Amino acid sequence: MGLLDKIDGRKNLPQPAAAEVDDTAAKQPAEEIKEDPYLDVKRRIHSAIIDEMNKSGKVITDREAMFKIVDDRVNDDEFMIPRMDRPKVATDLFNDIMGYGPIEELVQNPDYSEIMVNGPDKIYVEDKGKLKLTDLKFRDEEHLMNVINRIVSDVGRHVDEASPMVDARLSDGSRVNAIIPPLSLIGPVLTIRKFGKKPITAQQLLKFGSLTPDMLQFLEACVKGKLNIVVAGGTGSGKTTLLNVLSSYIPEDERIVTIEDAAEVQLKQEHVITLEARPANLEGKGAVTIRNLVKNALRMRPDRIIVGEVRSEETLDMLQAMNTGHDGSLTTTHANSPRDTVSRLETMVLMSGMELPLKAIRDQVSSAIDLIVQQSRLRDGTRKITSITEVVGMEGDIVSMQDIFVYETDGSVDASGKFIGKFRATGVRPNCVEKIRGNGVTVKNEWFTD
Repeated sequence: MGLLDKIDGRKNLPQPAAAEVDDTAAKQPAEEIKEDPYLDVKRRIHSAIIDEMNKSGKVITDREAMFKIVDDRVNDDEFMIPRMDRPKVATDLFNDIMGYGPIEELVQNPDYSEIMVNGPDKIYVEDKGKLKLTDLKFRDEEHLMNVINRIVSDVGRHVDEASPMVDARLSDGSRVNAIIPPLSLIGPVLTIRKFGKKPITAQQLLKFGSLTPDMLQFLEACVKGKLNIVVAGGTGSGKTTLLNVLSSYIPEDERIVTIEDAAEVQLKQEHVITLEARPANLEGKGAVTIRNLVKNALRMRPDRIIVGEVRSEETLDMLQAMNTGHDGSLTTTHANSPRDTVSRLETMVLMSGMELPLKAIRDQVSSAIDLIVQQSRLRDGTRKITSITEVVGMEGDIVSMQDIFVYETDGSVDASGKFIGKFRATGVRPNCVEKIRGNGVTVKNEWFTD
């Protein structure tokens, strides 16, 4: 067995499982959580390893070599660690030096979609849409800051009192946000939005009950038929997951440019160019914004432009791209309803600094956007497409829309606590059908039959 195989063996060790923590544990004060009996010896071994590297002048980046050093130290009888506890101590030390400390096991656990560290003593996970408090913790704020600095430095970012907020990502594409004192009054706060090694597929969305087969087939036709689509929803509602699924329907022979703050869109097509925004450096220079990248993408001969999320002045450039021959573009935005999405787009266009009359902005929105897909996370933890809405055009000064599919529930729940509801086709035949068919894609009338 290789040394790194021993690390994977930690899953078989008796470790605290976040998913098993009930409400009683969640109410337990942090000071009642059992202290690590090997905390002192871990610090001594950690310091000894660092001192040894400093004296040799060598920085060890090979994970297997580092685990051998840690394993040898832990098995040294000098430290008097019982043999049955040595594998766990070695894993903890290795995670401190090369991984993400106590949250390493959470990062590696595919059951958790989000990890929230509220200061050194409280670590929460989202498991099946519900928040749970784990019994893991960092030694102190310095320990947590070391992990945060390791994460953000890997992608060329920094965080300190002068720049106390930072967005970054892990090597697997998981999204990371950190905010530290003086902005945070409870110590460093770290939030990790995880993305699985394998993107969620359309068939999994069907299995989860996020939409119906008719809705999925219609959305597939819309993507292949080059409709401009906005996926809207609240934080954690599954917008990026749905964007990944929709993007998978883009034909292989098209040139795709993706633009994001932190790269999250996972495309399997051959011809994909991934662009990522860059924050300012320590001198406040060198920033490259989403808007800069959207403008540059127009010069790259894209067939499709995918913007991970529009949240500011880049919205105007995105709408102009959709209106000038870049059909089939996709993006997401934070909004609670299709009507709210239109209002948000209007507001974000105004943030561009262009003094446009509201009527002109609404004309831009109505002519650029074909479809708004509303994604929601319900109170029972499930994520569903609650409406698929077509942007029809303008009626006077108002953007006109019509629902194609909706999710309806009266708020009642079943025995498992899940909402009882159903998806329903409104019976409206979308105006965009002709555009879809004009691009050589089949549309079935029975999709829209109520």
